[in-house]
Amino acid sequence: MTELKRTPLFEVYKEYGGKTVDFGGWELPVQFSSIKEEHEAVRTKSGLFDVSHMGEIEVKGSDSLDYLQKMMTNDVSKLKNGGAQYTAMCYETGGTVDDLLVYKLEDEHYLLVVNASNIEKDFEWMQDHLAGNVTIENLSEGIAQLALQGPLAEVVLQKLTDHDLSSIGFFKFSEEVDLNGKKALVSRTGYTGEDGFEIYCDSKDAVSLWKEILDAGKEEGVIPCGLGARDTLRFEANLALYGQELSSEISPLEAGIGFAVKLNKEADFIGKEALKQQKENELPRKLVGIEMIDRGIPRHGYPVYKGATRIGEVTTGTQSPTLKKNIGLALIDAKETELGNEVEVEIRGKRLKAAVSATPFYKR
Repeated sequence: MTELKRTPLFEVYKEYGGKTVDFGGWELPVQFSSIKEEHEAVRTKSGLFDVSHMGEIEVKGSDSLDYLQKMMTNDVSKLKNGGAQYTAMCYETGGTVDDLLVYKLEDEHYLLVVNASNIEKDFEWMQDHLAGNVTIENLSEGIAQLALQGPLAEVVLQKLTDHDLSSIGFFKFSEEVDLNGKKALVSRTGYTGEDGFEIYCDSKDAVSLWKEILDAGKEEGVIPCGLGARDTLRFEANLALYGQELSSEISPLEAGIGFAVKLNKEADFIGKEALKQQKENELPRKLVGIEMIDRGIPRHGYPVYKGATRIGEVTTGTQSPTLKKNIGLALIDAKETELGNEVEVEIRGKRLKAAVSATPFYKR
């Protein structure tokens, strides 16, 4: 049995009541109090997540922009220093290698933040396609990442720094922010549908920052949060999860992240032809929201039917803590995606009624 990887915060989980699970080869907290309580805290106050399992890859060199333009579906040339961009990397087939964030530190210097389960695969993929004057380095080991998310995130984090956090706009960041004497890259991004920050610091500073943020946020009701709430929050906000909404078999267009695919950018990128064809021939399947009519919770992998025909499957589903409804995301035949269309989800051998519904389920 391979040993599970751990983040620098592993030893601290117990102090806060964290229950850990195996998540893509990492031993991570699924919850500290309860998923519902943590979800609620992020929607109404603020919650702190350890996301140090995410990967960071540095790209440097005079040809780094050309290289990233070839690798990424989005138009990296639009990025200004201090800006972040959501994008995907694709295979020639149009299937997804990963979805990720690109941070532009300065001209010829970028930081990529990739999904934990894809770090090695992504790095290898990028190495296999290196061209020109470019160096890439996997910095994941030395960087920890904390995410402080929710409407009170700025108020709380501001207590630890003289840096004016209100000056950091959405999808913008500041480097070398002094947080109680520790330097961090602070980015106004997140995976919850709420305002908040992702904080990249030296691995050795992670434990003290974690404790200092929670102490600073006591009055505001900030609590530690696990993967369970992270998943329900991102799901309500219709943010894709690699391995569910996106995969080597599912293209960014099918998964509904077409806004991060720029087919009209001058640079050719890997997968561009396949994605162009998908768009021109109309997509065979699309990701939609579904809301259960009958009682039952749609879960990942459950088949979806229209009459006798299987038309797709659920990618993510749960009882929404915010809406108190049983809802899901499903990748189904494009001809069946009209709002209100009645379909059936097979749950434990029974077919239960559901209807196609609008997404995102939640918008702040």
